[in-house]
Amino acid sequence: MDQGCIETVWRQESRRVLATLIRLLGDFDRAEEALNDAFLAATERWPQDGVPANPRAWLVSAGRFRAIDRMRRRSRFARIAGTLAVIEEGEMATTAEPIADDQLRLIFVCCHPELPPDAQVALTLRETCGLLTEEIAAAYLARPATIAQRIVRAKARIRDLALPYEVPEPKQMLQRLDAVLRTIYLIFNEGYAASHGETAVRVDLCAEAIRLARLLRGLLREPQSELEGLLALMLLNHARRNARTDPAGDIVLIADQDRSLWDRAAIAEGAHLAEAALRMRPLAGYAIEAAIAAAHATAPTAEATDWARIVGLYDLLAQADTSPVIALNRAVALAMRDGPEAGLGEIDALLAAGPLTGFRYAHAARADLLRRLGRRDAAREAYVAALELTQQGPERRFLERRLRALGSPPP
Repeated sequence: MDQGCIETVWRQESRRVLATLIRLLGDFDRAEEALNDAFLAATERWPQDGVPANPRAWLVSAGRFRAIDRMRRRSRFARIAGTLAVIEEGEMATTAEPIADDQLRLIFVCCHPELPPDAQVALTLRETCGLLTEEIAAAYLARPATIAQRIVRAKARIRDLALPYEVPEPKQMLQRLDAVLRTIYLIFNEGYAASHGETAVRVDLCAEAIRLARLLRGLLREPQSELEGLLALMLLNHARRNARTDPAGDIVLIADQDRSLWDRAAIAEGAHLAEAALRMRPLAGYAIEAAIAAAHATAPTAEATDWARIVGLYDLLAQADTSPVIALNRAVALAMRDGPEAGLGEIDALLAAGPLTGFRYAHAARADLLRRLGRRDAAREAYVAALELTQQGPERRFLERRLRALGSPPP
């Protein structure tokens, strides 16, 4: 067995293992320490004994017992004797599904209304996605020290208030549904367009977000427009995963993608859910976004895309969501319907307003419209601005290719 096997298990299982260890140990920091101990044990044992049949359960068990040993060795044992007794008496699940549910429990803890919304986001991305503090800070245009403080304070508040590590009853669940859905969508978006690294798409995070949405859907007594819409949106976008990059891992724009590689079963399911969500009342923003995704996914060719419908849906969405990112996406759709000049005016106004100044996609979209208008010098400046804000390898290579096509070497 080579080191690559353990690295694969880390990518696939580490966040679920952590979620279970947090439940068993009752402390975020202690669980993260146990997670690292568990994988260290795996590097020592698996090359000799082989990979266990259930790696996740093995890692949870190893981490739990390493944590018990570590606590016994510490001088503060007397103060944690009660906690240790609970941990030792707790049942260790041996099947994958009960452990998998801990991921959803962790999200409900991270989204507890006792935590500030900005802390919910930071803590969730750290604990459920495994993003580094620096990566979260870059994604949300904040200083790493600020993000670190939010995470530390959120963990302390969870501990001090003894917030329950559980999926609440359906009535309480509905009260937290918006925050939980936002969190699941954050997980999906980090997979759909990774903020860092050399991989444009993290399929594992996308699949995990979809799994969590399905699990949550099964727990609710009645269909909810927000959840149906979000699941539809994720299915429709994830359906294009095999065509979004080329064999070298470089980005392929939707207009250039091989549509035969799209997952037609996921598109059919997503389009059906999107249509149903659009009929539900009150109408949810996710349902409108899903309808937009369905218009893209069901078009037989890029030229056949119904841009008039997409702009109309964005107009409807803008009534419920004044997010500048939504306005940016509408501007791009407007450029496809009415020409690049129309979209450029909208994007320039958004950038002048301020909130999107540090958003790489705003500068990249502006650069593309300027390129299409033949304004090469202005397009080069906009591509450079986008490149300076981009830390993901495939996106950087895409922008560099655009610059070279304009006759300008990347900075």
